[in-house]
Amino acid sequence: MAADKVEADEARRAAQHERIKERVESDVHSGIAREAEAQGAEDRARYGSVAAGLKRKAADEVVATEREIDRARTASRVLQVIDYVFFLVYSLIGLEIVLDLLGARPSSGFKRFLDGVTMPLLAPFRGLLPNPSLGSLQLMLSYVAALAVYAILHQAIKRLLRLFTDRQARA
Repeated sequence: MAADKVEADEARRAAQHERIKERVESDVHSGIAREAEAQGAEDRARYGSVAAGLKRKAADEVVATEREIDRARTASRVLQVIDYVFFLVYSLIGLEIVLDLLGARPSSGFKRFLDGVTMPLLAPFRGLLPNPSLGSLQLMLSYVAALAVYAILHQAIKRLLRLFTDRQARA
């Protein structure tokens, strides 16, 4: 029974709170309306001009932000493609290094295929450094150097692209 009284009292207080809140809101809204009506035609025109300017500025900012977002999405996609291409290059060269280190037979079909694919990537580096060997095992230091050069090139391309996209975003 005491719980019923507490619930009824809480409901009564909540209803009273809502009535007071509605009355205050009504008073505030009517006060604002009276202030707006009391303004002269010159003030209303000036406020209208300011409001129109603010609206134009807000719309321009939205358009500029959308352009920046589109540029950032495009740059992000280009960076993903660049990362993927260099990941393939790293993987192919790394596989070539491992197979040569383990003494893979050059007559193997897969080794010939891999050599054919990596030839354009590794040709500038062949013979650059001595390749130490121990029996059939050979460490291709020239290929390790190629891997390092491609890593530097990868980072340079990414930084250059970021430099251009950041400049466009700030302009």
